[in-house]
Order: sequence, then structure tokens, then C-alpha cells
Amino acid sequence: MSKNDQNDKAGRDSHYATLRRNVRDAKRERGEIPTPDPRKRPKPAHENWKAPQLQPDQVFLYGLHTVRAVLDNPERKIVKLTVTQNAFVRLDIGESHALPFPVEFVSPQDIDKHLGPDAIHQGVMVETKPLPVRRLEALKESNLILVLDQVTDPHNVGAIMRSAVAFEAGALITTQRHSPTESGVMAKSASGALEMMPYIQIGNLADAIGELQKLGFQTIGLDSEGPEPLEGTFAGGKVALVLGSEGKGLRQKTRETVDALARLDMPGAIKSLNVSNAAAIALYAARQHLAKG
Repeated sequence: MSKNDQNDKAGRDSHYATLRRNVRDAKRERGEIPTPDPRKRPKPAHENWKAPQLQPDQVFLYGLHTVRAVLDNPERKIVKLTVTQNAFVRLDIGESHALPFPVEFVSPQDIDKHLGPDAIHQGVMVETKPLPVRRLEALKESNLILVLDQVTDPHNVGAIMRSAVAFEAGALITTQRHSPTESGVMAKSASGALEMMPYIQIGNLADAIGELQKLGFQTIGLDSEGPEPLEGTFAGGKVALVLGSEGKGLRQKTRETVDALARLDMPGAIKSLNVSNAAAIALYAARQHLAKG
């Protein structure tokens, strides 16, 4: 069919579609066919999706960077890899039959059904067991730690974890309550960092800060009303930065427990930052201090 013939056919199709629509509208006006009730229209597939009920020892992680880091982490116990043919090639992990865990090849839509329409999975999902529990005693060799006081958004925690790995922090410490557990959302935001550093969840933050102080860490709470700029507050060779939740900031008990409160000075009209951005700036400042010896 020539290009002119294709254009003619497209024009005829459009013309007939308009005629059919006009006839249908005229019949509705005369009451010959009912007007559809928008409240009874079927919901789009993504609105009907419900997250599967997970067992306590089930973790589903997704995305190429995340899964690649999972596969490289000897502490991970992998249950199953679900992947498209294209994503498997991009992972570059050898032959599927030679891997020590089952591999299921699926379509992207199959993964959508499990993770939901908003997950950017890039054609790969892995089911794993949670990482082993880490203890504060293992931090003796670290000189930079990040502590979060009830930061609840998994996107923020994942972004903070990514910055923490970039600046060689020894661990990210959070509370067991009011903070996210391991999840695909957090791991995807961390872009593999969840596999590269300890993510320690503790019961009592004040007690944990006290333990860090006994281990020789100077604990500094970030507060917009802090008495001194952060860069002038550092003292000693081990630093634990403590950041508060997205809205409320540090809790009063935390403010009373840390060694010092400090602020990030910002000369612009906006005086506060998203907690993940504040964490990145604070980590950079701490690393600059520690590099001076």
C-alpha cells in the first residue's frame, strides 16, 4: 500500500468513527440507549491492585542496581530470581542453570502484577531473606556513623543510605518503631547501598546514643536552631550525626542526649532542607573534618 493510500484509509477510518460517535450520541439524546454512569465504569487495573501479604522472613527487592548488589552480597540468602530475558542479559551473571538459586523468566507485566504499577523494576525482582541483625558493638572500627530519629519515609532513608555509603559511613542506625524495615522501595532508593553497609534498628535511641558515646563517638544532633554551625562543632576523631524526622525534627529526649546540637548555615531564603539533602551535606562536612586527622 502506497503512502497516499495509507493516508486515504486513515482519513476514511477517522470519518466513519466520527459518524458512529454522532449516531450514538443522537440515540442517547432520544433515550434509545442509556447514558453510561461514570460511577459504574470499571476501575483501571492499577486501581484494583493490592500488595501481596508477605511473611516476616520475605523481602522482595527490584531494579537492576539493587538486584546486582544483592547478588554480590555474600550475606544475602536468595530464594528466587524473577527476571525478563533482557534484564537477565544486562545482569551478566552467567547461565541460569548454573546459579545456586531458582531463576524464573517472565514478562514485565508478570512482575507488575506482584509489585504494583508504580514499581520501576526494570524487569528484575529477587526474593530474599532479611539481612542478618547487626549490633552496635560491631562499630568499633568505624569513625563516622549516621543516626536517624524516626525518619519514616523509605525513599528518604534509601537516599540517606546511598549518601552514607558514598561518604564511607560505617552504619545507618534507626529506631525499630517509626522507621522503615527492609523493602523494595527503600532498597531501590538506596541504589544498592542497602547491601553495602549495616542498617541497624534499635529499640531505644537514647540508649543507643549513650553506647555510641562510650565507643568514643562525638554525637551531634542536626537542628535548624542549633547554637553553632556544624563545621565549628566537630571535636575528636569519631563522629555520629543524628538527624530528626521530616516534619518534627529531633525529639526532646534525643536533643538532651547528644553531645552537641548544630545547624547547617544556609544564606538563601529557604532555611530548611529535606532530611536526605541535609544528611548528604552533614556527611560531607564530617568527612572533611575527619580527613584533617
